[in-house]
Parts: sequence; structure tokens; C-alpha cells
Amino acid sequence: MPDPRFFDRLGPFALREVASVAEAALTADANSDQQFEDVAPLGTAGPKHISFLDNPKYLGAFRKTQAGACFVSPDHAKQVPKGCIAIITPTPYRAFARAAGMYYPLGQLIDMPSGGNPIDPTARLGRDCTIGAGTVIGPNVEIGESTRIGPNVFIERGVVIGRDCIIHDSVTVSHALIGDRVELHSGVRIGQDGFGFAQDPPGYVSVPQLGRVIIGDDVKIGANTTVDRGAGPDTRIGDHCRIDNLVQIAHNVELGRGCVLAAQVGISGSTKIGDYVVMGGQVGIAGHLSVASGVTLAGKSGVTHDLREPGAYGGFPAIPIREWRTQVVRLRRLTKKREMNDG
Repeated sequence: MPDPRFFDRLGPFALREVASVAEAALTADANSDQQFEDVAPLGTAGPKHISFLDNPKYLGAFRKTQAGACFVSPDHAKQVPKGCIAIITPTPYRAFARAAGMYYPLGQLIDMPSGGNPIDPTARLGRDCTIGAGTVIGPNVEIGESTRIGPNVFIERGVVIGRDCIIHDSVTVSHALIGDRVELHSGVRIGQDGFGFAQDPPGYVSVPQLGRVIIGDDVKIGANTTVDRGAGPDTRIGDHCRIDNLVQIAHNVELGRGCVLAAQVGISGSTKIGDYVVMGGQVGIAGHLSVASGVTLAGKSGVTHDLREPGAYGGFPAIPIREWRTQVVRLRRLTKKREMNDG
């Protein structure tokens, strides 16, 4: 369930209320008065939670879910596991977005320090911390010993930062748990909303982003890089990662240990990256993919499918780098031959 340090929940709500707001239908045998306390992803949902299945890639998790109810399309209604109530809709993601908005209304104001003090009295700062001018630290923040925070930094409620960290100027951090000896360079943005919305005939329905950002120890993140918080699962960055300037890491991404990301890399949501993966500048990775440990991606590569074996890859779509180089050479020869024939 969403971390209460960062999110305020309403409810519980009766199943009929949820179905009505979501514009979905209950099966005839469903108890419409049954109370549900929260929404949750398939893998972590319990009997008092409502989840959803939209992408067939997650059918395995759907069949094992412990959720008490689940938004599903008519095609998957008969596959709902025992103990789970099917809430039928042709648009499960849109329905879930509307339901999540009941429990966690969008547009809540940021909690600011009380009494005009830039450091909230409930914040806990370790020994030998230094705080720069213009920095604002919200309620119930925890900062470890000897951490240095530069000017004009904004740290929102509930954030935990370890010891011996360096937070440079103009950084914002929300919905995050950060390890020891982490360095965030100027303009880094940690924990903002992920890019989550469902299509709706009048426009779009925003999906509340109810996860966190978990950053391990000894991580360095370059200037103006953004790391979105998870939509339900957390966004995770493993120990010893090195991330360059202007990188975008989307919601639910999991980055293993010791990864290196050069400038302008973009990783789409729910992609899982193994350990010691290296990405050259401007690499793009599509969502809901897996990249094996030990993969190296040449600059400007585009990953559109799972990479299951370690090794070097390049091109768009990314393929083993020797194969890509061979294709480039052959294409160059064909082009020259065409030019000679045209001449």
C-alpha cells in the first residue's frame, strides 16, 4: 500500500461506490456493500485492495494476485482468481485511474513547514549537517549525519536522506528514500509524478502516482536529471549507479547495481535493468521491458524488445553490435553503388 509518510488516503469505500465512479459493472454474485480500503498493484494487493489488469503481459501476476477485487476486461473476467471479485469494464486502466482518484484525490497541496520556519520543527537532522540559504525542509524529513545540502533545495514531507550525502543547489526531492553517500547535482528532480494517464473520450484521466523513489548507497546523479516516483510499485536505483546530466528515468523503473547512464538517456516506465548495464548518450528504452545484467548499449540505440543476454548492442532497434556494424557497412556500400549507377 502507498507509504503513509507521503500519501493521505480517504475511504474505505463500498464496492458499489467504486464501480459507480469507475463506470464499471459488477458481476451478479458480487457483494456490492463490501468495503475496500485501498488500491494496489497486482503483486502487492491484499484482500482489502482493488487492482487491475490492462496489459496481457501481466497475466501471470494477475492469476496469482491476492487482490479482493480487480478491474478486468470482459475477455479476462473468467480468469479472475478465486477470492477476487471481477469488476468488468472495457477500459480497466481508465477505471483504475478513476478509482485511485477516490482514495487519493489529485491536486493536494504540498505540505510546507509550519510557522514560517524554512525547516519544519518535526524534521530530524543528523549531527554535522549543513543547510544552505533558501532551503526548505518539510515535515518529518530525516537527514543523516554529515550530509551537506546546498542553497534553494526543497525537500518535501517524509523524505529520508542518508549520511554523508551531498545535495547541490536547486534540487527538489519528494516521495523518496535515499541511501548513504549519494550526490545529487544542481537541478535534479526526484519523486515527481510519473507520466501516467488513461485515455477518456473527453480527454485524459490522470492516474495517481502512489509509489516512491528508492535510491541505494554511493549513487551519483547529474544535473537536471529527473527520476519519477512509481505509479504503485517503487522506482528503484541500485547501489553505485552513475547517472549523467539530463537523463529521464520514468515511473516503476528498476535500475540494478553499478549501472552507468550517459547524458540524455531515456528509460520508459516499468522497465527492469540488470546490474552493471552501460548506456551511451541518447539511448532510449521502451516501457515494460527487461535488460539483462552486463549489457552495453551504444549511443543513440533504441531498445524495443527484451535483451536477455549480456553483451554489446547498437542501432534501432538494438541488435548485437557486430550485426549492427555489418548492416551499416552493407548499407553504405549499397548507397555508394546506387550513387555510381545514378551517375
